[in-house]
Amino acid sequence: MAILGIMSAMHEELAAVLDAMPGKQRVGVAGRDFWVGHWQGQEVVAVLSRIGKVAAATTATALIERFGVDRLVFTGVAGGVGPGVRVGDVVLADSFVQHDMDASPLFARHEVPLYGRSRFDTHAELSRGLAAAAQQVLSQLGTHVGPQAVAEFGLHAPRLHMGLIASGDRFVSSAAECQTLQQALPEALAVEMEGAAVAQVCADYGVPFAALRTISDRADDDAHADFSRFVREVASRYSLAILSAWRLV
Repeated sequence: MAILGIMSAMHEELAAVLDAMPGKQRVGVAGRDFWVGHWQGQEVVAVLSRIGKVAAATTATALIERFGVDRLVFTGVAGGVGPGVRVGDVVLADSFVQHDMDASPLFARHEVPLYGRSRFDTHAELSRGLAAAAQQVLSQLGTHVGPQAVAEFGLHAPRLHMGLIASGDRFVSSAAECQTLQQALPEALAVEMEGAAVAQVCADYGVPFAALRTISDRADDDAHADFSRFVREVASRYSLAILSAWRLV
């Protein structure tokens, strides 16, 4: 039977999903708790990667080597950097880049040394299924997110975006940093701290990978505002609803 891996960086991002996995069993590996169970009849291993590229790569490798996952989905939050990407929108990655990778002058900026490329694509079929689920959930926002959160965070007509996500070991939280990133990677829609590492590991192992991120802020001087509450009351509910609506194949 196929085994699906579900990853998030923080407990708040994955809490709703874990609560929806009755009978799950905890397995400790590499200092992490891996939760083995079932999701809509599918064998699943869910785990918190912790924050940052190294932690994410370690976790993805353990999912593949130790638990034999053959598909992997990352769900969580990100900062919006692309034009029109607003708080409450969802970004589905079609590729990842490390915005802090720079081995120049030996290699071009952002190129991963000895790979001959800077971007790692996600899996088209997995992404199409998640896109359909996300569109469905966003069109029925009030069903999944309470009216107070909708009003407080201005979640009016949230949209799905598909494109490049940039990862790096830095929380981008100022307008100046955001502008610098936009200038270096004008195609980037969002910024976070794990996805590119997972995409690279999955490319190494030939494991299909998809990632969707709820936009929690605009990666600027207000990026810290109500972050934990947004993750708890909006992003985690998005994750649960989208994964529940996703038709696994």
